[in-house]
Amino acid sequence: MKNTLKRLVMVVASGVLTATGVSSPALAQPAATTADGDIRARIAAVPGMRLRGERPGALGQTVLDLSFRQPTDHRHPGRGSFEQRVTLVHKSVEKPMVLYSSGYDLGSSPQRLSEPAALLDANQVTTEQRFFGTSRPEGADLSTLTIWQAASDHHRLITALKQLYHGSWISTGGSKGGMTAVYHRRFYPDDVAGTVAYGAPNNTDDQDDSAYDARLEHLGSAECRDALKSAQRQALIRREAMTQRFGRWAADAKATFTTIGSGDRAFELAVLRLPMMFWMHQPEGSCSSVPQADATDDALYAWVDQVTQLPVYTDQTLQAFTPYFYQLGTQLGYAHFAAPHLEGLLRHPGVQDVRSYVPRDVPLRFQAGAMPDIDRWVRLHGASLMFINGENDIAVAEPFRLGKGTRDSFVFEAPAGNHHISIGGLRPADAESARASLSRWAGERTESWAHTGPRSAAANTAAVTSDPHSTPGAPQP
Repeated sequence: MKNTLKRLVMVVASGVLTATGVSSPALAQPAATTADGDIRARIAAVPGMRLRGERPGALGQTVLDLSFRQPTDHRHPGRGSFEQRVTLVHKSVEKPMVLYSSGYDLGSSPQRLSEPAALLDANQVTTEQRFFGTSRPEGADLSTLTIWQAASDHHRLITALKQLYHGSWISTGGSKGGMTAVYHRRFYPDDVAGTVAYGAPNNTDDQDDSAYDARLEHLGSAECRDALKSAQRQALIRREAMTQRFGRWAADAKATFTTIGSGDRAFELAVLRLPMMFWMHQPEGSCSSVPQADATDDALYAWVDQVTQLPVYTDQTLQAFTPYFYQLGTQLGYAHFAAPHLEGLLRHPGVQDVRSYVPRDVPLRFQAGAMPDIDRWVRLHGASLMFINGENDIAVAEPFRLGKGTRDSFVFEAPAGNHHISIGGLRPADAESARASLSRWAGERTESWAHTGPRSAAANTAAVTSDPHSTPGAPQP
């Protein structure tokens, strides 16, 4: 159930999902027997670091499980601390280091390498976001869950590990992890030599979701869009049959809906978000699977359940992701989708508000200036940034854009790509450019693409065509 929520918000991914830009290549040799000596002892000697264990990964990888002591509040270090969970895949202290985060917890497979780490044959340190998983300060106060505090976590960790790792540093992540990487660069631009952000939303105006609605009207064919609208209507026309099935499942699973309010509210919310979930996560060619108006109740329910991941709306799943929705409701923003084709079928005004996902005793006060500040930095001061977006990904309806002040940065679009994209899925010329720039940032010599000014996807024949808005759902989770 935990992994399914990352389809609602991840985004990306939104993590343990087939995470954006994550692969599992073999490593050259186990960490404990490298030419760098006993890396375990050297890592454990880093102030604030604790070695929790060592385990083999896929194809001979060795993974060090670590904890790094972080202040609960970086502005007031004396007000308590917590252990941030970290994993390290070690190759050599002279090789590049990739800092990867999903923006959530570490999940069940933190030893997997990101695409940049695989391409660079690099070390990788993977972090768990503060307040997620076991990386939680004591108490119920979420006020120190801000993008600046999380960026400062990464800054302290990088500063500590640079005592050992002398190669260039690259940061990366998909969906919310990509957002996390960009936010870190805004506050600590010199910590890493480059950043690769996959499917990262950029919600600059939380009051205007028109870009999402506009993008939904241009994805896929008209026939596919009409089929999705018809399926939404049928799901609500047959609400009683659908919610009965949902209720039976919830009873069997001992799942409850206290936070959202009821199974009926949860189902309506899922139906409203259905097109977003479809375009973010369904593979190319899935339009043929959309149920027709004469589909049976069982067939319609099964498809809605599969696309929207209905279990994510239960208390049992939402509880672990309260920090994520808190971030949406205080800084990141959250999209609402217009649905004029569902007029007369909706019962719960305001159900799309982020408050629906957060217990009422958790205060939400939105900081409207947080995301515009990030956007301005990217356009006016950003450098060595690479944004990889999917052509069919609704999460990047409002994407990061380069500006006159942006340097040595790129926006690429994967043709027909959804929320799960990679450099390998780009057009050949774009993939070559992306790999060359990544290698250059990492300090490796390349013979082509030595351009140092800002480059957009348009310059590489892969323009981002929509005028977007942010993410809530899955890319975040």
